Amino acid sequence: MDSAAEPITTSSAETDAATLRRLFDAQRPRALALRSSTADDRIAKLKRLRELMFDKREAIHAACHADFAKPGAEVEATEILPVVAEARHAIRKLKSWMKPKRKLPTQLLLGTSAEVRTEPRGVCLIISPWNYPINLSLGPLVSAIAAGNTVILKPSEMTPHCTAFLEEFIAELFEPEEVAVVTGAVETAQALLDLPFDHIFFTGSPAVGRHVMAAAAKHLASVTLELGGKSPAIVDRSANIEAAAASLVWGKFANNGQTCIAPDYVYVHAAIKDDFVAACRAALDKLYGPRDQIAANPDYCRIVNDKHYQRLRELLEDAIERGAKLPVGTVPANDERFLAPTLLTQVDDDARIMDEEIFGPLLPILTFDDINTPIAAINARPKPLALYVYARDNALVEAVLSRTSAGGSCVNQAMLHFLHDRLPFGGVNNSGLGQSHGHYGYLAFSHERAVLRDRFSLAFLFRPPYNRFTRGFIRFAVRWLS
Repeated sequence: MDSAAEPITTSSAETDAATLRRLFDAQRPRALALRSSTADDRIAKLKRLRELMFDKREAIHAACHADFAKPGAEVEATEILPVVAEARHAIRKLKSWMKPKRKLPTQLLLGTSAEVRTEPRGVCLIISPWNYPINLSLGPLVSAIAAGNTVILKPSEMTPHCTAFLEEFIAELFEPEEVAVVTGAVETAQALLDLPFDHIFFTGSPAVGRHVMAAAAKHLASVTLELGGKSPAIVDRSANIEAAAASLVWGKFANNGQTCIAPDYVYVHAAIKDDFVAACRAALDKLYGPRDQIAANPDYCRIVNDKHYQRLRELLEDAIERGAKLPVGTVPANDERFLAPTLLTQVDDDARIMDEEIFGPLLPILTFDDINTPIAAINARPKPLALYVYARDNALVEAVLSRTSAGGSCVNQAMLHFLHDRLPFGGVNNSGLGQSHGHYGYLAFSHERAVLRDRFSLAFLFRPPYNRFTRGFIRFAVRWLS
C-alpha cells in the first residue's frame, strides 16, 4: 500500500488491526533497505537519540512523576542513565560489532575461508512494560537500531504519560516506516502478535511471555523474553550485615519495589536475623527518613495503579492472617497508592506472598541454619531472573552460584549487573529467553550469518561416483579425524 497516499497514524487508545497491518507493510521495504546501512548511518541515529534524551529530560521527569510520582533522582538513575549509557556503548563499539569475524578453516575444509557476518533481523516488535517505561522501551530500541532493523514499539497502557512522551519522542527522531510507537492495551498487543514479525522483544511477566512465545511460533519468529519471577537473596553469617542491609533495602524499595530484578525474598542466617532486621530498619531511616513521614517524602514513589495496589494489600493481609509479623511496616490505611517499606518475618510457606512475584515494597525475611536449606528452596522454584548472595565466605558464595541457576547474579550487591555494559542481561527458562544489553543486545536483534568461500578445497573428492579411490579417501578422512 502507498503509505504516502494514506498517512500512517497510531495515536489512539487502541490501534486498530488495519492500521497496524499498514504500518507493518510500510516497514518491510525500509527493513530491506536498512540491510545495507553503514555503521556511520546507524551511529548518527543513536547520537540523535542520545542528544534528544538530554534535551527532553524535563519531559521525562514530568511523565514519570505523573504516572507514579517517581522522584527525579530515580528518573535520572533508572530511566535516563541506562539508555544513554547503552547508546554511548553502542556508538563506541558498533563498527567492531559489524565487522565480519574471520574463522580459521577446519582440517577437513583446508582450502576454504570463512567468516560470520551479522545482518539485521528485519521488522521487529518491542513490547515494553510499565515499571521502567522509558528505560525498558528505549534500551532495546538502541540495540535494534544498532543492528539495522525497523521497529514497532508498543509501550504499556498503564503509564499513559510516559507512553505519550514516547510517541512524541520517537516521532521527532524517525519516520513511522522505520520506528513507530503504537498505543493500546490487550487488543492492540494481540493484533501486533498476529503479524509476522522477524523478531519480538518482550519484557513482562512469565504468564504473558508464554503467550508471546506461542504467537511468535505461528510465524517462526525469533524472540527475546525478559520476564520476572521471585528473585531470592541469601545473607550469610559471614556477610557485612550493615552493608548487606543497605544494599538490599535500596534494591528492594527503589521504584517502590516495582522492579523485575528486585530481591523478592531474603534468606538470612538465623544467627544474625535480629541484627539484620535492625540494620534494615536503620538503612530505611537513612534512605527515607522517619517511618511515619515516608508518605510525605518525595524520594519514595507510588504503586502504579489501584489494581496493583489492591493486589499488594491482599498479599500483605493474607500473610498476616497466616501468622506473619511486621517488624517494619503497617497495613496501609489510605487510598493514595502509598505502601510503606514493609519487612515480614515468620511468613508461612503457604502464604500467597511466597508463591506470587511480589512486585512491590514487601520483603519476606526467612531464616536458615544450613546453606543447603535456601539452595534447596531456590531450586524447588522456577529459575529466577536474579539471585543475590551476601557473604565474605568465598566457598559459600561459590556453592550458591554453582548449585543454583538464575538469569544473573550479584555478590554483596543487588541489581548492579543490569548497568554493566559488557554483561549479558536476561533470564533462564521461566525468567526469560535470550539476552540483551551491549553486544548481547546487538546480537539479539541480528542474525549471525555463516559465509564460506572455496579457494582450493578437496570437496570434489567426496562426490559420486563412489569408486574405489573415492571410498578409500572418505575412509581415510574419517580415520584421520577420529
